[in-house]
Amino acid sequence: MRFAMVLSLGMAVLLAAPQFARADDTPEWKTCISPTNTGAERLPACSAVIDAKSVTGRKLAGAYCIRGNDRTEKGELDAALADLNEAISIDATYACAYVNRGRVYGFKGDYDRAIAEYDTAIKLDARMALAYNNRGDAWLQKKEFDRAIADLNEAIRLNPTFAKSLGNRGDAHYGKRDYARAIEDYSTEIRISPSTEAYLNRGESYRESEQLDRAASDYASVIKLAPTDARGWRNRGLIRLFKGDNKGARADYDKALLYDPTDAASWNNRGQAKVRSGDRKGAIADFKKALELRPDNANARAALAKLGAAR
Repeated sequence: MRFAMVLSLGMAVLLAAPQFARADDTPEWKTCISPTNTGAERLPACSAVIDAKSVTGRKLAGAYCIRGNDRTEKGELDAALADLNEAISIDATYACAYVNRGRVYGFKGDYDRAIAEYDTAIKLDARMALAYNNRGDAWLQKKEFDRAIADLNEAIRLNPTFAKSLGNRGDAHYGKRDYARAIEDYSTEIRISPSTEAYLNRGESYRESEQLDRAASDYASVIKLAPTDARGWRNRGLIRLFKGDNKGARADYDKALLYDPTDAASWNNRGQAKVRSGDRKGAIADFKKALELRPDNANARAALAKLGAAR
């Protein structure tokens, strides 16, 4: 099982201010189109622009597109979809709206419709790296890895420093069990934009290719970047368990469970470390907790049976 595969549906598509800004623009419009503002700042500003009917055409479509994007980020998917439909009804040639509408369908799990939206965006703007990235991600969600890689190759060709595309292509290579290429992509992603997700993903690739010391190093990087992220502790604990460092594994799982006490796998694995350390009573308690959280946990059930404490 891969613990850390994060498959983003894409980044926000915002308007570049120089494309739309004029000296006499209203403060609301300037706030609405600013890519440096937060969604909490842009959304009411875009609403004010829309309600005032102070702009028309591409600008009005832009206001709806940005508001749709920011509503997507808030999880208000139906409201976002209504805004993006309106943007397209105003300007059917506006690629931004199709990309953002594709994101909404992606978040709804309708990847075929998302792909159709990205197809349209690409027809309208064949140099939009984000559209290729997002379509590649949709193929990735459908486990059509070769199609995903083809789109992500194009996204990276158009924008060689697009870290998300590199990460997504790494995910596609991982899905094909091509761990060497996955590691290469994650390594480039880390050089451009280091993140906990990138280190987790590369660590998983190292682990799958039995490079346990390198995997442990990446999980240590996660712990350094995000000490309260249980995944770094949990995954490093697993490496230590593999290597027979039961004391170290227990310490890591103690931390993992401090930050995520609902993780059945960490309870189970700490139980394994306790068994190996001779702590039968502690192991039984951990295995029972793992089963309480996940009654279908066959490993915990088997371990309890072996210890003579079957439930």
